[in-house]
Amino acid sequence: MKKFIASLLIAMLVASAAFAANFQPTMLKLGYEETIKYNFDGSNIDIPFTVSGQPAGVLFALFTKDKAEDIALTTNGYLDWHTVNGVDTCLYYSDLKTVQVGSSYITWDGKDQDGGVVEAGTYTYYLWAFDNQGTKQPMGLSLHSGWGFDMTTNVQEIDEEGLPIENPIWFRNMNRWEVGSDPEDATQLITTTITLAEGWGIEGDTVLQADDFNYQYNRVNNKDAKQGSVQKIKFVAGGDAEIVEDWGEEAPYGYIFSTAGGGSAGMATDGEYLFTNDENHTASNDPDSDFYIYDMDGYLVDEIDISIWWSSADDFSKDAQMNGGPNNFECRNGKVVLNCHCNCLNQMYDPARYIESGEVNDLLVWTNDNGDYTLDHNWEATADKKWVCNDYNVGPYKYCVSADGNLFTAVCSYDVGTTSFGLFAPDGTGLGFYTYAGDTAGQKKGEIFIDSGTAFDGLYTDDEHTGGHHTNSCADNRVKGIFFLGHDTVKGVITNEVAVEDAAPAAFAVDQNSPNPFNPTTTINFSLAQAGDVSIDVFNVAGQKVDSLADGFMAAGSHSVVWDASNFSAGVYFYTVKSGSMSKTIKMTLIK
Repeated sequence: MKKFIASLLIAMLVASAAFAANFQPTMLKLGYEETIKYNFDGSNIDIPFTVSGQPAGVLFALFTKDKAEDIALTTNGYLDWHTVNGVDTCLYYSDLKTVQVGSSYITWDGKDQDGGVVEAGTYTYYLWAFDNQGTKQPMGLSLHSGWGFDMTTNVQEIDEEGLPIENPIWFRNMNRWEVGSDPEDATQLITTTITLAEGWGIEGDTVLQADDFNYQYNRVNNKDAKQGSVQKIKFVAGGDAEIVEDWGEEAPYGYIFSTAGGGSAGMATDGEYLFTNDENHTASNDPDSDFYIYDMDGYLVDEIDISIWWSSADDFSKDAQMNGGPNNFECRNGKVVLNCHCNCLNQMYDPARYIESGEVNDLLVWTNDNGDYTLDHNWEATADKKWVCNDYNVGPYKYCVSADGNLFTAVCSYDVGTTSFGLFAPDGTGLGFYTYAGDTAGQKKGEIFIDSGTAFDGLYTDDEHTGGHHTNSCADNRVKGIFFLGHDTVKGVITNEVAVEDAAPAAFAVDQNSPNPFNPTTTINFSLAQAGDVSIDVFNVAGQKVDSLADGFMAAGSHSVVWDASNFSAGVYFYTVKSGSMSKTIKMTLIK
């Protein structure tokens, strides 16, 4: 890590001479088969997997494979609830199966969601899991006011060199917290202060500069002037933040745009561009919703009118709202997921694709609207405004959105019984509602995935349901803080094709270690196309070499080595196999 991590650690050491009981979660990990052979004849097949660390609820989903370029902008489903554009699509998904630690399986009958037999071929399958049985594990102190976890909380998982951070940085506006710190030690909270020009305030999520965490970008609003923009500051731990005065075309802000109030989703970034919006869910009678792309120097790249999705004259004519946000979003793998607490709409954008083409439809990856019952509004037979989407007077209320490493998207929700969150597949297919053990019908304000290959990967949430439903909420009863629950998602292939094994390897190849996760030993298999010197090294998530498994001459052909990790702590590691100019690095997980 570079400059900011060093200053962060120094500030922590000054604040507290010693750690108490640091946060060390018990992770949930799935073991799975990378390739499953199947005849696609409509017969039952068991999809095997193992669960380690925590018990889980697991679902299975089948997708097309490598067909994204062939899937043009398409809208279908009841009430046209689903739009997809340039993304592989879901053919089938199972119910959630509750399982214990150990070996298990989900049975698939070879049919799609409509009951038709899936054609023979090669498909992607996913297993998605979360701990639906255990108790939430406290990660950190309350970093928020009574309003909650939502809209203003973010996490930095990748360091300034582009590698997973061993201890991700949790942050909210002017506060930062190193994941893994003692949850009860308030001195581990790193803060700075800022004084903005009169009338201006920070709204929503902030983001860090990808190559230098000393700097962050804030979404700022002037509610009196009804203006919004972005601002760059230098974070000064324990002191006054410095506004970068020469940043943007209208310094000390970037391009200033008009707003109508109602708050903001804040900022998101893919490291190359900054994204924000005007968030006009309380706006006027006119259609009004815009998505802004800035470059990292504060100059506006484009202002995109997204009212075609977020505004509805039809809803307005039915005494609901014209505009519906968005006011929550997050960026993962270059994609932006968006929603608003005030309506039924959930979406995913691909800003890079839009920047390349300039076509607004290319911005959209998927939309999930009213019609599939996942996070829908006014679907009940008794609804006054049947199937009206832009209605913030009814639930479910959605105060967050977050995607994991495979782009499954979780949305915290309440006012739908005791459910905790709704879930979308990587193409926006609604997978239904799910509940954490012990959750009530009370408020839910946050869900964030950490899913970058660290010892802290999991699903992070609040515990605000303890305060009761929003109609009779008691802030004094809420259990404040941020909590961990196990989560994992894996991706494999189901195919009827039979691989032809050559007598001698035609290329350098390294397999995933097996078993994985493991305790305490695992085997690494690899093949060499030609003889030569080979090295096999193991690294921790900080990039430090912790073990060497081989270093010498090997003949062409197949080989294997065993790593005995008895003397190493549980967590994520990486192994690198090198031979001549060829090299491959793969992640593995040690559990204990």
